[in-house]
Amino acid sequence: MSLRYLADSHVVVWWLTAPRKLSREQNRILAQAERQGEQVGLCATTLMEIATLRIDGVEKILEELETSALFRVLPITIEIALDAVKLAILRDPGDRAIVAAARVHGLRLLTLDERIIASKLVPVVD
Repeated sequence: MSLRYLADSHVVVWWLTAPRKLSREQNRILAQAERQGEQVGLCATTLMEIATLRIDGVEKILEELETSALFRVLPITIEIALDAVKLAILRDPGDRAIVAAARVHGLRLLTLDERIIASKLVPVVD
């Protein structure tokens, strides 16, 4: 089954810990994917971003991702790395990698990041 969406770091964390922080559409997409046995992509960079968060329960979030049928981790490929370098409008290297992964795989990005949304570099669900 092919992927349609990629979730950014905050969307993943909030889905697992505080889904009310997500938009109605993001909640709908993630709940529907989970019910239908579909997967949502995660850029490998997202795992590093989550690991460095200074919040309680980071280990639990990462353990949950390791066993989750909902999320599929996508590796950083050469194509993604080369595309990320071109996205200088985004200062954060993690954001660049996540956006590049969505672009390379042709996925809509689930994000609430205003800089990413404003950049119009990738189709988003905000």
